[in-house]
Amino acid sequence: MTGSLPAARTAVMVSFFLNGFGFATWVSRIPEVREGLGLSNGGLGLLLFAIAAGSVLTLPTTGTMITRWGADRVVRIGVGADTIGLLVAAVGAGVLGSMPVAAAGLFAYGLGIGVWDVAMNVEGAAVERGLGRTIMPRFHAAFSLGTVAGAALGVLATALDVSMVSHLGLSAAVMAAAALESTRRFLPRGQEHDEAEAARPSAARAWLEPRTVLIGLMVFALGATEGTANDWLAVALIDGYDVPHWQGVAGFGLFVAAMTAGRVWGTSLLDRHGRTAVLWTTMAVAASGVLLIVLGGHPAVAVVGIVMWGLGASLGFPVGMSAAADDPRHAAVRVSVVSTIAYTAFLAGPPLLGFLADRVGTLPALLAVAVLLVPSALLVPAARERVEAR
Repeated sequence: MTGSLPAARTAVMVSFFLNGFGFATWVSRIPEVREGLGLSNGGLGLLLFAIAAGSVLTLPTTGTMITRWGADRVVRIGVGADTIGLLVAAVGAGVLGSMPVAAAGLFAYGLGIGVWDVAMNVEGAAVERGLGRTIMPRFHAAFSLGTVAGAALGVLATALDVSMVSHLGLSAAVMAAAALESTRRFLPRGQEHDEAEAARPSAARAWLEPRTVLIGLMVFALGATEGTANDWLAVALIDGYDVPHWQGVAGFGLFVAAMTAGRVWGTSLLDRHGRTAVLWTTMAVAASGVLLIVLGGHPAVAVVGIVMWGLGASLGFPVGMSAAADDPRHAAVRVSVVSTIAYTAFLAGPPLLGFLADRVGTLPALLAVAVLLVPSALLVPAARERVEAR
């Protein structure tokens, strides 16, 4: 297994990068979709609900799929659903002007995201255990780097008035080809498959484990912190600061760039100071950043807030995945449980924030993120390192 670790580490990095690239490719077109379909903020929230609904429906069974078929095959299934979903969504929103068609595409895209996300996190946790050091945040940094690339391409495509179908279709094709190639270098199933088979009876019990559920609730809050920026930051900047579309998308690009930096540097901080102290600090930074964006009143202040929000949101999801996978015997089912709980933030968040934005404005609605982070700080100790994982 040791000889396969360097190749598997690179393959997981590529998988995370491509997942982030595809996500940001879609996000970069959200302001255009809102205008093209004539949606209110609440209507946009309902459309985005389709992604989260697809993800949440498939997440509970993903652990079993990984046990049966292996992480590499499950990632390929997710990639296939993602690429088809992106293309259908682009046709629905950009050509037909049909919200039902766009929603159907986004639902398929959400199905793909759910299985792909859990499978690559399980594979990443296996590589992390094999290496014997913290590396999960760097996998998620690769996701963030992919979102930077996707956002940058989105800014360029929007500025050059490239059609949504051409942009999303070509991006999806490249993403699929690269993902199918990279999964061939995942770790061989062997020992991991045996461990997963031994853990199969624990799938239902994982939902009754207090630590697993508390980690899931923590990641729910931190996932909402990250997901709100993904779905609403560009729109909020356009509405609140009256900037053109490409500048709103550039603001989202700055957010994911800051999040990437936080995930790259965060590994050493986690090894040095532990999960609890680092998570509390980053949560405070994220909340402060949101306050600066909403209450700062000047674009320069908002830029500082965006950077702080990105840095503060960077470590919650990867640390939650690592914590859920501390025990390799139950990694697949526990990561599946935590992901299912966390993805309900993406299920409920977009429509709720959209309805709130219709009432108080898109920019002020972001304050909900800062409010959510306060009680979630109480859940952080559940992610403390387990002795048996070291």
